[in-house]
Amino acid sequence: MLDILLLRKDLPAAIARLETRKNPQPFLDVAAFQALEAERKAIQTRTEELQAQRNQRSREIGALMGQGERAAAEAARAEVNALKGELDASATRLEQLQAELAAMLAALPNLPHESVPLGADESANVEVRRWGQPRAFDFAVRDHVDLGAPLGLDFELGARLAGARFTVMRGPIARLHRALAAFMLDVQTLEHGYTECYVPYAVNGESLRGTGQLPKFEGDLFAAKKGGQEGEPEPDHTQLYLIPTSEVPLTNFVRGEVLAEGQLPLRFTAHTPCFRSEAGSHGRDTRGMIRQHQFDKVEMVQIVHPERSYEALEEMTGHAEAILQRLGLPYRVMLLSSGDMGFGAAKTYDLEVWLPAQGTFREISSVSNCEAFQARRMQARFKNAQGRNELVHTLNGSGLAVGRTLVAVLENYQNADGSITVPEALRPYLGGVGVLGGDVRGDVRGDGAKSMGRPA
Repeated sequence: MLDILLLRKDLPAAIARLETRKNPQPFLDVAAFQALEAERKAIQTRTEELQAQRNQRSREIGALMGQGERAAAEAARAEVNALKGELDASATRLEQLQAELAAMLAALPNLPHESVPLGADESANVEVRRWGQPRAFDFAVRDHVDLGAPLGLDFELGARLAGARFTVMRGPIARLHRALAAFMLDVQTLEHGYTECYVPYAVNGESLRGTGQLPKFEGDLFAAKKGGQEGEPEPDHTQLYLIPTSEVPLTNFVRGEVLAEGQLPLRFTAHTPCFRSEAGSHGRDTRGMIRQHQFDKVEMVQIVHPERSYEALEEMTGHAEAILQRLGLPYRVMLLSSGDMGFGAAKTYDLEVWLPAQGTFREISSVSNCEAFQARRMQARFKNAQGRNELVHTLNGSGLAVGRTLVAVLENYQNADGSITVPEALRPYLGGVGVLGGDVRGDVRGDGAKSMGRPA
């Protein structure tokens, strides 16, 4: 949520920065905002006047009673009571105005950082750097769908069990998927200093409001209901939502908290499934695992001092890059334009991995600094050196999307016979297996690397 003082101080400047974001309609009804602000100011001014009158008349009552002027004192008391009634009405209306203003603010995205390139969409993104060289194949390249099927990747069964954009993995492919997640967690915890967490896969609306998914993006969420105990005639249902990313529960660890400055930074990571309805994405990436309703991700979250959040952004981007480098997967880092960033981000880097079957780079991680945008919604603060409460800055990023990393490994490490060479970094997580595919399970290749064949 934006600081309303930014809008009060220089509304045209704030609107100009908001308009650099992609949106077909104005983000803010300026006339409505100004009308609410004018009424708020008038009520607050009137409230101060009424309070001063009430205090003055209250002091007079005692003096009048002391002088024996009971009638005058009663008249003053009646006036004080009338003032109290008007003050109560003003307080009620002021509370309503604050709620309306808060609803307006909740619909506004974060303001882009000054270093963010301006543009309406991804065409204005800026390539920052590349790592690795795409492999030259001397045979016809297959995509992950064809490569994964013999290893246990089953889209038909996923659709039969749950519907389109759900996937089943069995045997070698399921083991490779698990190995990737374990490898990512080990790097982020043992080398980069994140604390591994296990979090709920369903959260309440307050958590989603805290990180910015609600109210604006409810259509992208899978909603669930929490019922009462068996036998209750009318159970008390509480709305829950499946998490779109573990960013939501991890960031909400500090909701409503006042941290000691010495506790910062906090670094959390978790491996969870993520659930997204993908509203508005019909017809996009319908083949394979690129765009699924359920997918796994290893998430990174940092809660930091405001003065070092941009240093943390560069650090976290490097933490995500480390996974791709260890796996030997070519990628590029893109600085997103103002029109391509997520709702809560002030600045975002996307990591895009090379997919040979598509002949292009595809997003595999997005790392964002949200500054105080989420913290203001959550009232997540720390006690600064001056002893005052100050909002923390929050950052989040994928380290990495497990399914898309699986896709990249399959396609980049494929062999002419359809088998998959296992990257060196993953072999300890697969019991030394060096190749996936072939007809014999668990045989030992001439180079000393084991192979794993088709699922049973």
